Amino acid sequence: MKDKKLKSLKILLVEDEQEIAKLLKSAIGDNFHSFLIANDGAEGFDIYLKTSPDIIITDIMMPNVSGLEMAKKIREENKNIPILVLSAFSEKEKLLSAIDISINKYFIKPYSPRDILKYISGIVDEIGDKKIKLHDGFVFDKNRSSLYKDTKYVQLTKKETILIKLILNSEDRIIDYNSVKSAIWEDEEVSDDRLRTFVKRLREKTSKTFIQTVKGMGYKINFICIVF
Repeated sequence: MKDKKLKSLKILLVEDEQEIAKLLKSAIGDNFHSFLIANDGAEGFDIYLKTSPDIIITDIMMPNVSGLEMAKKIREENKNIPILVLSAFSEKEKLLSAIDISINKYFIKPYSPRDILKYISGIVDEIGDKKIKLHDGFVFDKNRSSLYKDTKYVQLTKKETILIKLILNSEDRIIDYNSVKSAIWEDEEVSDDRLRTFVKRLREKTSKTFIQTVKGMGYKINFICIVF
């Protein structure tokens, strides 16, 4: 079962030393669905947004944007994704800085690829069973509260994210108009026109049929399955 879950994972390795990156991919990459490589923190953050990896493995010292700078940006929008750091023993001060970013695990060079694979195998049960496949190629990652279209990240506002989660968490995948108003705007008086405009803007970001109106009831999202 764990092997099956490992095969569903997308790994992102951020490492500027190409030989190290190739060796690590060669040693453990076949255990996963995909094993992506970025050359620095800037490219790593870009790939993270576009592909929604399940785990990030990153070196600390890199040109342009360091691994810790990238991890900090990722943590600002995603507090749950596992981030593993590869570090030289001489980088103690950098490791202390990483504590504030909530890094999940440190591997001191020279490290064993087997140890990295063993650690990932130990946390795989905490990672899976969090993605909901919707229609039209959309996937909502409940763990990250993020929406993707064919693996491409869709930028949502906080209110838009709340609406999607409200619908997906409802028993029959339908949420009534008043519940939407009270959850998103709380005690604020909200007109029906304002609610319709809000939903229209979300459809413009996604698709015309992403959120559907159930006449006289509320809104729904077509649900396909949970992705393991």
